[in-house]
Amino acid sequence: MQSLKLGFVILASTGLLFLGACGNQASESNSNSSVPTSETTTKIEPTTKSETAAKTESSGHSKANRGGQVVESGAYHLEFVPEKEDNGTHMDFYVQKGNNHEAIPNAKVTAQVQIPDGSQKTLNLTYDKEGKHYTVLLPEKASGQYQVKMLVDVDGKKVDGRFSFNK
Repeated sequence: MQSLKLGFVILASTGLLFLGACGNQASESNSNSSVPTSETTTKIEPTTKSETAAKTESSGHSKANRGGQVVESGAYHLEFVPEKEDNGTHMDFYVQKGNNHEAIPNAKVTAQVQIPDGSQKTLNLTYDKEGKHYTVLLPEKASGQYQVKMLVDVDGKKVDGRFSFNK
């Protein structure tokens, strides 16, 4: 009787080991699958402009011309540069086209910002002719991670980019 119980415990333990091994293999194959998306999410970590440029050059992505986060969407180069200020966060956004990254001054740019507390703000960016970029001040001072979706309309063509920054 005792050997029967021991045999059952060994058999059950072996079965569980095999099930566990199969379960790990299935989850690993699922985590390696990729799903193409039309939008790219880029996350920013506190770095210097030279560190950011070095990362983008070594990864094969388009170079960050202004030291910000870059999203390439078709022929468009989108670059987001948040700068902390006393009264909030100054957000610069560059919309450029082509290999030579020429500025697009006639786009309609809107930022949808998720504040760390979960609330949403929608801001319209204005074009700065001198700096050849779009700009707006986010008057929030809360600490945490901010999620930003830039909605860009260039002559009826929609070009969006997702970014984030910590404050």
